Amino acid sequence: MKSLRLIAAIALLPLFSQAQLMVQKEKFMRADSLRGNLTPLRTCYDISYYHLDVKFDIDKKYISGSNQFKFTATQNFTKLQFDLYANLTIDKVVYKGKNLPFTREAAAVFVTFPKAIKKGAKDEFIVHYNGNPTIAKNAPWDGGVVYTKDSLGTAWVATACQGAGASIWWPTKDHQADEVDSMLISISVPKGLKDVSNGRLRKTTELKDGYTRFDWFVGNPINNYDVAANIGDYAHFGGVYPGEKGKLTTDFWVLSYNVEKAKKHFDRDVPRMLKSFEYWFGPYAWYEDGYKLIESPHLGMEHQSGVAYGNKYKSGYLGRDLSGTGLGLTWDYIIVHESGHEWFGNNITSKDIGDMWVHESFTDYSESLFIESTSTKQKGQEYVYGLRRSIGNRTAVVGPYNVNKEGSGDMYNKGSVILNMTRTIINDDEKWRNILRGLNKTFYHKTVTYDDITGYITKQAGINLLPYFDQYLRYPKLPTIEFSTIEGKLAARWKADAKDFTMPVKVRAKGGEFKFISFGDTYTPVNIEGINKDNVEVDTFNYYLTVAIN
Repeated sequence: MKSLRLIAAIALLPLFSQAQLMVQKEKFMRADSLRGNLTPLRTCYDISYYHLDVKFDIDKKYISGSNQFKFTATQNFTKLQFDLYANLTIDKVVYKGKNLPFTREAAAVFVTFPKAIKKGAKDEFIVHYNGNPTIAKNAPWDGGVVYTKDSLGTAWVATACQGAGASIWWPTKDHQADEVDSMLISISVPKGLKDVSNGRLRKTTELKDGYTRFDWFVGNPINNYDVAANIGDYAHFGGVYPGEKGKLTTDFWVLSYNVEKAKKHFDRDVPRMLKSFEYWFGPYAWYEDGYKLIESPHLGMEHQSGVAYGNKYKSGYLGRDLSGTGLGLTWDYIIVHESGHEWFGNNITSKDIGDMWVHESFTDYSESLFIESTSTKQKGQEYVYGLRRSIGNRTAVVGPYNVNKEGSGDMYNKGSVILNMTRTIINDDEKWRNILRGLNKTFYHKTVTYDDITGYITKQAGINLLPYFDQYLRYPKLPTIEFSTIEGKLAARWKADAKDFTMPVKVRAKGGEFKFISFGDTYTPVNIEGINKDNVEVDTFNYYLTVAIN
């Protein structure tokens, strides 16, 4: 995803759960619900296939084209909703050769069919549209189309739309819960330029009007915000990675004058990234579509099977280490982080943007696992610890549901710390690895909820971690372990917001060995020999909490 981590460092219709009501105070407009809520007008049809066919007039910053929707009716209906930003014009919506009536409200488009489409029916319609899409001023943090030029003055154009949504540049059902099963992406560009999109290139056609059309086919489910156009003077090189499922093609599309630089840089990090993540998370999820890095005029995005790369061939995050430990300067942040999203974000996708933490927390954590794979476990944990410096703890990691709103930017660094802490609690590295791989196998090519992920980890761990996840994800405040002397013996209790919060935590008398202790919200004796309030120590390297001694 677009990295909110620097923003977090600087600034560090919803689901009416008690936890969310306590931390989400924002007011939302009807447009937010139209975009974020799964109403019957959206759930009545299940998308199976898109054919997006778009021409880019780069000089005029104008696009025109169509998108074919193929779907299966999940219930009887005569009306449905798709989405397209209001600044783009819909020329017509064609169904069985005739134009359908439609109305618009904000970015929602409501189409009425001449007669009911029956449950189970497979049907289709085509939306023809045109206009000047929103220009992204600071992609990937804001969405839209990037229009720029490379260092030789050649046009260089890219789309980046995760936060804003795919409907900022093409008509779609703009909700993460419904991923299209397969897709043909046809992008026409002025002759002399190339388009690189997701999936595999099927065909290149020279058109009579001075344009070239590139047809890219995606043979796997894909979320609409991952669909991308990348237009420029690209050169290609590639290879094959011997992965868990066999031969995985690796393709790299970079500006023509950067080929030699890219070959050296990508060869350092891509193979070891794939090795690390297949070990920890299981097989790469898109062998049929391959793995691609595409040089982009913005920093980067996890566009499925076509990761956008704009880190300028530097180590770290544009030459910086976000952890402050120096451990982030021996690898390319964008290659590792954005590729990690191929497992968490692309393979496993949250149904609601309020659960974007599923994408960002696991992917942020993948950075430390990459360090562990290429160095030591201790170094990986030091990196995670270093990320704490950018955590704000001001609002909840989980966002409000049904209004197209993400949670706090803490979903990155705090999420990584939480997962490392979960590993510590489970205290079995092989079990932890199996949980991470099991998530990607159980939810392979699926969309998920908060309960899916936290419930799976809890079940596989054999520990009730639900109150633990609620505290750290639904509330901004850290839990506090309070120590007090009760009848001459050290005792401990938790002060937390989540109901029934508890977690086993490592405690020791200074100089001794850490031992796991468990307790709830009432004082419980700490059964460690010789321990008292003057020498008690908590493992605050692996546990993210506050300590109070009364």
